[in-house]
Amino acid sequence: MVENRETSSVSPALELRGIDKRFGAVHANRSVSFSVAAGSIHGLIGENGAGKSTLMNIVYGFHPADAGEIFVHGQPAEIRTPQAAIAAGIGMVHQHFMLVENFTVLENVILGVEGGARLAGGLARARTALERLARDYGLDVPLDTVVSELPVGLQQRVEILKALHRGADILILDEPTAVLTPQETDQFFKMLARLRAEGKAVILVTHKLREIMAITDRVTVMRQGAIVHETATAETSPRALAEQMVGRSVLLKVEKTPARPGEVVLSGRDLEVRDRLGVLRLKGVSLDLRAGEIVGIAGVAGNGQSELLEVLAGIRRPDQGEITLGGRALVREELGPHERRRLGLAHVPEDRLRLGVVAQFSAQDNAILGYHDAPAFQRGLLMNGAAILADCEQKMRGHDVRPPNPALRLGAFSGGNQQKLVLAREIDSDPRVLLIGQPTRGVDIGAIEFIHKKLIALRDAGKALLVVSVELDEILGLADRILVLAGGELVGELSGDEATEGKVGLMMAGVKGEGRG
Repeated sequence: MVENRETSSVSPALELRGIDKRFGAVHANRSVSFSVAAGSIHGLIGENGAGKSTLMNIVYGFHPADAGEIFVHGQPAEIRTPQAAIAAGIGMVHQHFMLVENFTVLENVILGVEGGARLAGGLARARTALERLARDYGLDVPLDTVVSELPVGLQQRVEILKALHRGADILILDEPTAVLTPQETDQFFKMLARLRAEGKAVILVTHKLREIMAITDRVTVMRQGAIVHETATAETSPRALAEQMVGRSVLLKVEKTPARPGEVVLSGRDLEVRDRLGVLRLKGVSLDLRAGEIVGIAGVAGNGQSELLEVLAGIRRPDQGEITLGGRALVREELGPHERRRLGLAHVPEDRLRLGVVAQFSAQDNAILGYHDAPAFQRGLLMNGAAILADCEQKMRGHDVRPPNPALRLGAFSGGNQQKLVLAREIDSDPRVLLIGQPTRGVDIGAIEFIHKKLIALRDAGKALLVVSVELDEILGLADRILVLAGGELVGELSGDEATEGKVGLMMAGVKGEGRG
């Protein structure tokens, strides 16, 4: 456990007094007072929709507060824009990165602070400064590489470098480990420790209680827009924090009865995938999914899980191999995602914003994406608006989507509530097979419990589920059978009963197990 470094004799690095914010009928922040000490890591937790992101977006100048004051190092600060926040020494790394993908790392970092008309001089100065920052904080990243070619862990480093290059000494990190592997998370924690040692204030907005306990000095809990609890991290526990977050006791372990696997519903044989550079990303993978069973895919991110999901869903065509669903040869018959959906194959993509939703559309429009041509949503040549509205209202009630407003633009919902709506859309389609990528990415502890129960209920109703998650605890808790991918190859298979973190971890490192898919 880390030492609490706060002292009362020094002004906080950041202090909020009575921050209040409404969006129409939604009271997002209710007179919130909150402070963070310099040289400390402060956790901010709460359910999806609790007001955490709204509060941090006010600090960063994305939203104006309706009431309240902000103080930076004891001085009142008028922060109405991100530029004002940056000038005050505040940096923010968002859950969904704000990078220009076809720019290099260096170009992204200096974007907006180029250093005058002579771009070459600004680039040279920035390169020198970034090399120093990379050494100081362990943030090595190839400066001349195009961002789209970087894995997500390195893209996050780019965002942090951007903030530090702009002089941030108060750093807000929103769900920073949601896209990181366990190894990347360990490196990330070392970087946070360096920032703290340098006297910087870090606000860690996360749902992962294990990380709160491992790295923070203090933790603040929000519920329904208000702060309900604050404590030194050393004086609390994951269970106590979970109860404060949701206002009730929470199951931290998946509860389920033994699976009763039935017939094979979906099978893949000898699947191979090459990327655009010709590199083999999936190497002869074969697997069967049975009714009434959850199969988990474990592996360090980037080892073929994404390609496997996309091939099975029909988003990507394999370079070799066949997929069979309900007696149909999906590859040979060239059946794409829409045709596979008609055959009962539903898909929750790993990257919901890129492949699962349209953030600019309303919740009710997103709730029927891919199913918009269903007879229930048609009225002659037009869409049946009343039916679409009623359907979304039902999904929101059944899956606890907050706020329950079908007309609200999806981008205005928290990431966890976006995820619940996507899951509602796919689960309520009554699929034979459900493919799920990162089911609880960016989701709070109460919603994780809710989603896990939904998936177990779907299994118990005789559906076949394939779950890909970078959260090994989630795979171990949910899966009846675990397949491990390393280097694009299936290196082992374990039953849920015999699987342990150690056994799966060895396979993830490329040590082949006895069972094969």
